[in-house]
Amino acid sequence: MEIVVTGPVEEAGLALLTDAGHDVRTVEAEGPADLASAATEADALIVAGDVAVTAEVFERASNLQIVGRAGIDVGTIDVSAATEHGVIVANAPEETVRSVAEYVIGLLFATARGIPQGHVKLKDGYWAKGDILGSELEGKTAGLVGFDDVGQEVGKRLDNLGVDLVVHAPAAADDRITRIGAESVDLETCLDRADFLSLHASSEDVPRLGESEFEMLGEGYVVNCGDPELLEEAALADAVADGVLRGAALDAVATEPLAEDSPLRGVEDVIVTPGVAASTVGTAESVSTTIAREVLAAFDDGPVENAVNVPAIPPDEYPTIRPYADLAETAGRIAVQLFDGDIDGVEVTYAGEIATENVEPITASALAGVLDSLGLDANAVNARLVTDREGIEVDVVTDHEAPDFRNLITLTVRSDGTELSVEGTQFANGDPRIVRIDEYRVEAVPHGYMLIVRNADAPGVIGYIGTVLGDHDVNIAGMFNSREAFGNEALSVYNLDSRPTEDVLEALHDDERILETTVVELNGF
Repeated sequence: MEIVVTGPVEEAGLALLTDAGHDVRTVEAEGPADLASAATEADALIVAGDVAVTAEVFERASNLQIVGRAGIDVGTIDVSAATEHGVIVANAPEETVRSVAEYVIGLLFATARGIPQGHVKLKDGYWAKGDILGSELEGKTAGLVGFDDVGQEVGKRLDNLGVDLVVHAPAAADDRITRIGAESVDLETCLDRADFLSLHASSEDVPRLGESEFEMLGEGYVVNCGDPELLEEAALADAVADGVLRGAALDAVATEPLAEDSPLRGVEDVIVTPGVAASTVGTAESVSTTIAREVLAAFDDGPVENAVNVPAIPPDEYPTIRPYADLAETAGRIAVQLFDGDIDGVEVTYAGEIATENVEPITASALAGVLDSLGLDANAVNARLVTDREGIEVDVVTDHEAPDFRNLITLTVRSDGTELSVEGTQFANGDPRIVRIDEYRVEAVPHGYMLIVRNADAPGVIGYIGTVLGDHDVNIAGMFNSREAFGNEALSVYNLDSRPTEDVLEALHDDERILETTVVELNGF
């Protein structure tokens, strides 16, 4: 596989990829057009820093399976375009959480104690011992606006420092907040009670903080290492300059690098650092190896744990969910190949213990099987987008009872009142089985080539089918016969070692007892 890398990525991760036998090529892309040209034949793309991955990249790189962001921020990647083209976007959030949380605490101390100001004055020749009077953290109240992974780590560290915590996070469950000894409050209460304010939300989740919010905070301190859009920078600078706030420390600004005329530059008690909260030697190496493993997982069709645009399967759930995802995809392929006509609806029903699991990755695989068999360019990444675009309604049903089986997945395709269902399960030894096709009970191995025959329930039919297949050198690996009632119609399912030709099917239909034949081609050959 070809892997294109651009931006500062540590060698430790790249070595994992080359050791796995992949072709790793490092490029310097001056802009999106250069990157699109360099990645045309790439199977994977790893980016770091401010490299932009635009829609043009996904349009031109038809082999691309995954874009790995060596870091946490995927804002420079057109995730919507990636999803539309069925490309996984993954990052390395956990590796940066600890380093960013530590940096937030460092900035809290720095702004509360005036550490950079004392350093600058001393370097300029002024011993400012009597001029800098800081504030202790212990016994004070810290307010967190937002409660993302970094916010949670910051909260834990502040709690250990003897700081009271109030949190305003509309998107977070209260029990997650109270678990670290914090109190969940509204924004006004958070600002009113906080001595220190740290921001850990998206600008989409909370209102932008400006003059009125800084007045509510009153003589407090603001720290932001996250979304720069959460703050009105000019209002923040004015609030600190006028003494409304005692100080602020930012590692995230709206324009990078910080503009020469930025109001933040002219205020002594506003500390600004150049977006380095996640930049440590250990973090950079860990990020590179994590992204490399995500790329390898994508190549091996394994769990991409940190995918941001696809239903992820956590490693501890993977052994349970993955076999059912494969089974659901296969059921979708069988249903489409048996169904006569267009499809306007798909229903996936989960019964038994599997209904209590995270079924969204399974549903994505089921839809991918349906759509791919319809000739649509789809996989588990973009399956939901494609069904919406094609006007295919998707229903998911869960039922904790599964008659006759411990677990059961039923995939139904429908159109204009006509529908066809395929049911599958996993046996105790891990073997998948198709156990029902519409009203017919079967026990078919979902693998390779399947010949499905609807025939009259009459003596000699199965023998006739076997003879025709044998005369044409088509070996039967397994078969199952089912009927609704004695003397009516029956359904026979044959697992074959090779695909039967049109001559074979014509020979079968020479007998009027053969009502319909369908060849279903699955993975495995």
